[in-house]
Amino acid sequence: MTNPPRLLPWTGAGGKRCYLITDNHGGPVSRLADVTEAVQLGMGNELVAHAHHMLLDTPPGELRHLAECLTGALEDALRIAESRGARSQHLN
Repeated sequence: MTNPPRLLPWTGAGGKRCYLITDNHGGPVSRLADVTEAVQLGMGNELVAHAHHMLLDTPPGELRHLAECLTGALEDALRIAESRGARSQHLN
């Protein structure tokens, strides 16, 4: 039984999704994707904490930058959740 393609936690040219097709779960690209996911989720958590502090008293220009960063972090988290969900469905 072959594994379904893994949605990777980064995008390619033009923001297109990247997939990994392999039977080796511990291969170098899989390990890099695992590390990247952990970093992205950690950065998302830090951004949320930073957002809570900034919302108290921050000029509008800085809030726009924060909103752009949070949007990117949310996109990363959703891509990770989709990838992990697809992989867990395959295991069941």
